[in-house]
Amino acid sequence: MEQHATTTQTKESGGDGQKLKGKTVAILATDGVEQVELTEPRKALEQAGAKTVLVSPKSGKIQAFRHLDRGDTFDVDLSIQQADPKAFDALFLPGGAHNPDQLRTVPEVVEFVRAFAVTGKPVAAICHAAWTLVEADVVRGKTMTSWPSLRKDLENAGATWVDRDVVVDKGWVTSRKPADIPAFVNKVIEEMTEPQHARAH
Repeated sequence: MEQHATTTQTKESGGDGQKLKGKTVAILATDGVEQVELTEPRKALEQAGAKTVLVSPKSGKIQAFRHLDRGDTFDVDLSIQQADPKAFDALFLPGGAHNPDQLRTVPEVVEFVRAFAVTGKPVAAICHAAWTLVEADVVRGKTMTSWPSLRKDLENAGATWVDRDVVVDKGWVTSRKPADIPAFVNKVIEEMTEPQHARAH
C-alpha cells in the first residue's frame, strides 16, 4: 500500500542544532522528485532550526520517486503563484530527472529561481536539479557539479563543471547524487550561516 507522508506548512525543529533558527528555506519541487534528495536535506535543515516550505506549481500533493519506483506523497505548502522570493532566506532544489524537467517549463518557477540568483541568497541544487538553474540562465561563470549527464548542459550555459561530491561557489552549493547528501547538507548549512558579503567574496 502506498504511504503518504505529510508536512505542516512551515516546520521548525526542536533539535540540538539551532544554527539556522529564524531562517526560512523554500524547497521547490513537483512530481518525480527523488524522495531521499527531498527528505534527507529537509530533515537536516529543520534539525538545524530552519523552517522549510515546499513550493510547487502543483497544488495538493506531489509524488516522490525512489529512482524508478513510486515513493511517498508530500503535501505542497505553497503554490509557486503565491510564493514570494523575498519571504525566504535560501532556495533548495532537490533532484530526480522528471522533477526539474517539469519545473523548467513553468515561467513562474523560472522567475522564482532567477530572483534568488539576482539577490545573492544561497541556492542549493543536487543531481538533476541544475536543469532548472540552466533554464533560468543564471549559471554563467559558476563552478558547479551535478548528475554527470548534465555536464554539457551546464557547460553550454556557461558554467564550469567539476566532478566532486560537493561544490561551493559564492553561496551556491551543488552535489551529484544521493550518496553526496551528507557533504551537501553540511555545506548548505554552512553557507546559510555566512553573512551575504562573505558569500559574495
